[in-house]
Amino acid sequence: MNLTDKKCVACEGGIPPLGKKSAVEYLSQVPAWKPNADYTAISREFSFDDFKQAMTFINKVADLAEEEGHHPDIHVFYNRVKLELSTHALGGLSENDFILAAKIDLF
Repeated sequence: MNLTDKKCVACEGGIPPLGKKSAVEYLSQVPAWKPNADYTAISREFSFDDFKQAMTFINKVADLAEEEGHHPDIHVFYNRVKLELSTHALGGLSENDFILAAKIDLF
């Protein structure tokens, strides 16, 4: 099943985060996203013409995050936005991170 057809599932911990091997498999479906050194988060940077376009994008991401119940860390640098995804309750990555990344890639 395509990641964009899935829905994020509430996570309250108690299960291990994805290992590097599983993360690499999911990354093949969202190749623009990059893992951090220890594969506990993924990130992607987006560039826009100006601050207003960056904020429009952030609002779209915020609406999607609320729908999915899974929220990225958002960093704004005038016309650039960096999104970081990880499942804080697990201290690493879960399928939710890749679902949200795939859906953001549709914007």
